[in-house]
Amino acid sequence: MASSQPNMEKFLREWRQDALNKAQYESAIFIGDKLLAMTNDDNDAFFLAQVHFAAGNYTRAQALLVKQDLLTSSPSCRYLAAHCLIKQNNFVEALAILGEHTPTHLFATNAKRKTTRGLRGATARASSKTPSRHHEQGDDIPEEDIPNRRYEASMCYLRGLCYAKQNAFDRAKEAYKDALRIDVQCFEAFSQLVKNSLMSPDEEDEFMQSLAFDSIRAPGDDPDMEDEPADYVHMLYQTQLSKYRNPQAFNTAIESLSTHYGLENNADILLAKADLLYTQCRFKDALAITESILMDDKYNFAVYPIHLACLYELRKTNVLFLIAHELADTHPDEPCTWLAVGIYYFTTGKIADARRYFSKASMMDANFGPAWIGFAHTFAAEGEHDQAVTAYSTAARLFTGTHLPQVFLGMQNHAMNNMTAAEEFLKTAYSLCKTDPLLLNEMGIVLYHQDRLKEAVKMFDQALAIAEETDSDPHAWLGARTNLGHALRRLRKHDEALEEFDQVLRDGGKDAQIFCAKGLIYLDQGKPDEAVRVLHEALAIHPQDPIATELLNKALEESAEAGGIGLLGTADAGLGGEAGDEAITASFEQLLGVAARMRSARDRGRRAVAETPGQGGVKDKGKGVARGGRRGAAGGTRLFRGDQEEVDSMELSD
Repeated sequence: MASSQPNMEKFLREWRQDALNKAQYESAIFIGDKLLAMTNDDNDAFFLAQVHFAAGNYTRAQALLVKQDLLTSSPSCRYLAAHCLIKQNNFVEALAILGEHTPTHLFATNAKRKTTRGLRGATARASSKTPSRHHEQGDDIPEEDIPNRRYEASMCYLRGLCYAKQNAFDRAKEAYKDALRIDVQCFEAFSQLVKNSLMSPDEEDEFMQSLAFDSIRAPGDDPDMEDEPADYVHMLYQTQLSKYRNPQAFNTAIESLSTHYGLENNADILLAKADLLYTQCRFKDALAITESILMDDKYNFAVYPIHLACLYELRKTNVLFLIAHELADTHPDEPCTWLAVGIYYFTTGKIADARRYFSKASMMDANFGPAWIGFAHTFAAEGEHDQAVTAYSTAARLFTGTHLPQVFLGMQNHAMNNMTAAEEFLKTAYSLCKTDPLLLNEMGIVLYHQDRLKEAVKMFDQALAIAEETDSDPHAWLGARTNLGHALRRLRKHDEALEEFDQVLRDGGKDAQIFCAKGLIYLDQGKPDEAVRVLHEALAIHPQDPIATELLNKALEESAEAGGIGLLGTADAGLGGEAGDEAITASFEQLLGVAARMRSARDRGRRAVAETPGQGGVKDKGKGVARGGRRGAAGGTRLFRGDQEEVDSMELSD
């Protein structure tokens, strides 16, 4: 029906829009209500409902849509009504409006592509003679149907939120993926998949290849802009993925976005760089980046998990205290605030207080990965293995795409001497992520304690090779290198073992147990004088070390024996042949095991929460709190990784 006062309606609409632009919701509602009474137009009713939603009046917005009978008129009205119900925590009613049927006929199909697309000009773009998939997709979608298509994708996203609130995480993941299959620009769905670690690194890569980035349209008909928007969005998404799967593709995307689009100082790009550095144990470099981000925007809460993790790893307790205190004063409603408080207490050894604040953060946001893992770490730090396993199992159920909870479960079973269960959990973690050196190190430790030494050596070698490829801090991998040395020692590859121990010492691993290990090798080789020298170095570091003292006494006896054949296997030493070898070695290993267990218990009392798995071996740094995760640090990611079960028994213990 034609309007009787078109000029007045135009005036009111402009006034309403101006009030909305200035966030003057009361004015926009007042004028919008008068306009709706004048026109009774569905578009004006929908606009008024949107203003109510923006003002936080979710009940009024939903009631208005029902009153005007708009729920069946368009996807946009159903989306808004369902969103209002979700804001009111009415997830069952929201699902009733959204329906559980996915409009699969709207999926944008796409041939699989390589994930290395993106560097502007580097990817071989189709020549003008070859029709692009952009047109193949675009010609099938009338221009007027594109908004409805995007609302259908957004409804899939809301459907995923409802499933997640009902703990149906598999259905939530599929709903988010469906949203992206319909509209690849539905970033909210992509963010939920990545932030909550719902996909493994391999699954992320496969899913990215299946998405129809070429369906993205740029305004206008400029042929030079035909493929560029698709490349741009693909690169932005690439920076958010796991940093384990394809660091080369990540670096290519970062370089292009920084060089061609001026995003070198963008907070999200910088945070992605920090996440990559964190996975490589380059904590100082990652901290420098997160500090620069927070200097510009100190309330960018996405940065805090990795920032806090780096502070923990570098033992900056005073800085942690200041951050936690400020956030508690200014943002008590943010989960990151209580995460910071929990990490501070964990760092200072106040485990009970840390557990309380980790629990508080997880209750504020049930999908906040770092809080869940931190909560589990507090039980592990106190040796409450059964409760730690329960907490880690909850994290594994919530964050199915990350390998970290499985790593922690493996570590807890290892601590309880359940080697078979530990191996199974670590294998599950390996199926999710095959390129985490810390996971490979943990697998090597379990194999070592199962006397599968050749397999353990292979795992330690793989861990060190990956760490070298990613240019990680050598000091972060002292534990893995030390473990490799012990495995080689037990295989009686003495020269190779000595080479690894010497490399540990060159990288800064000045620990008495390293010198003890060298001393044992020299004794086994019949070189008591060399053994005496290195054991004196061990006692210079730790004068009361019982292992070094015992070995030094034996080395001096050996050296004093005129014409002695060697400590191991000599009749003069009081033990003969193979029996002497086995008895002395067994006694030595038993001493080492006792000392290592005592030291491990002491370390667990002082170590704090971390995002990456704890490492076996001497002075292994592990990783700190974050993502997400993936992790933490993932994160996202990003989850915590725990070094609270740093398997120090690998320090010369079998």
